[in-house]
Amino acid sequence: MIEIRNLCVRAGDFRLDNVNLSVPESGYTVLMGKTGCGKTTLLECVCGLKRAHSGSIHFGTHDVTTLRPAERGVGYVPQDGAVFSTMKVSDQLSFGPRMRGWEKSKALSRAAEIADELGIGHLLQRFPEGLSGGERQRVALGRALACRPQVLCLDEPLSALDDETRDEICDLIENLRQNHPFAALHITHSRAEAERLGDEIFLLNADGCKLLEL
Repeated sequence: MIEIRNLCVRAGDFRLDNVNLSVPESGYTVLMGKTGCGKTTLLECVCGLKRAHSGSIHFGTHDVTTLRPAERGVGYVPQDGAVFSTMKVSDQLSFGPRMRGWEKSKALSRAAEIADELGIGHLLQRFPEGLSGGERQRVALGRALACRPQVLCLDEPLSALDDETRDEICDLIENLRQNHPFAALHITHSRAEAERLGDEIFLLNADGCKLLEL
């Protein structure tokens, strides 16, 4: 689970104050809010990419507030997917495990396993150039899930996709939840997307996080 308690974040003149949010174990929580309200800042703080000014972040019983990103066990899908242009898909998917000290053979085996699950096993020897938007998003998801994270953070992962591809990736995410026991925090501007994927929807504004009725 993810437990955000009285979190305050500073980023230049921008600030988030006293944010409280709980994502249950294996729960899928969607965060909405106006552009510039701090959704990405909050997500990056959960991932360890931004420092908390005060308050705390817990994953289960573990306080991860001051831990480095690699120590948190988080899978992160940034808004643009951020695939590495010079790496084959197999290297993209094995990158996280290799960085965490996995043996090369085990990392590549895990890459092949997650690729098959995501329906991109045939793309393992391809470079990102020429991949469709949906294929690139599957690579980004696979890279985030390769290390079997306990927490998955997704920053508008479907915003650049056409309607048909968005539906396909929504189906994929719903299927992934059956096999991967992660707690997810997902940012979107789409109410339809939020209602389809989320167990709960929260609205972030100047007053903090408010639970919305589904």
